[in-house]
Amino acid sequence: MESFSTVIRTASHEQHTEAETSTFMSDLLGGRLGVDAYARYTEQLWFVYEALEAGAGRLAADPVAGPFVRPELFRLAALERDLEHLRGPGWRAGLTALPATREYADRVRYCAGNWPGGYVAHHYTRYLGDLSGGQIIRDKAERTWGFARKGDGVRFYVFEQIPNPAAFKRDYRELLDTVAADELERQRIVAECRDAFALNTAVFGALGEEYPLSA
Repeated sequence: MESFSTVIRTASHEQHTEAETSTFMSDLLGGRLGVDAYARYTEQLWFVYEALEAGAGRLAADPVAGPFVRPELFRLAALERDLEHLRGPGWRAGLTALPATREYADRVRYCAGNWPGGYVAHHYTRYLGDLSGGQIIRDKAERTWGFARKGDGVRFYVFEQIPNPAAFKRDYRELLDTVAADELERQRIVAECRDAFALNTAVFGALGEEYPLSA
């Protein structure tokens, strides 16, 4: 019988690929967009992680979500340092969420407040993605826009408190395999993972409309 972490990974593979291969991400990673597009994307991430992390404290004792609440994963402080570097000290004043981002953050916030299993789904899709594909984005950003290696501008992608990401991801998948949920709830978590990828892809779509490549 397949482990739950494998079921999740397999079930959301198609949506994951769709998000990774979005036009906006392809253009960004291909160096075809300016640093402003990267900064705008970073702003959108702030809203999603604010929703993920603002409610984390309340979930620390929850039997389902609690084991996943790991402060070494938290990204909000790193994002804020990046935004200060990208947008200047007044970055908060210009911070705006695209409608697709607002919908994504609202869903995360709803799960954080009302459905621990759903929170786990969003936690998994974000943080495990950051530890994996996020490193490709960091490398491209450093080379394309000249950020200091693992410095301001790309701190979001640097997990200083996780010296061995491979081991951390292995432990994380073991947590998923033992999540305190019955079969029906696990199916709901898988469905929410799919939805999380779709919400993320919608944000990329909106960013692509804001930063079209001139023909």
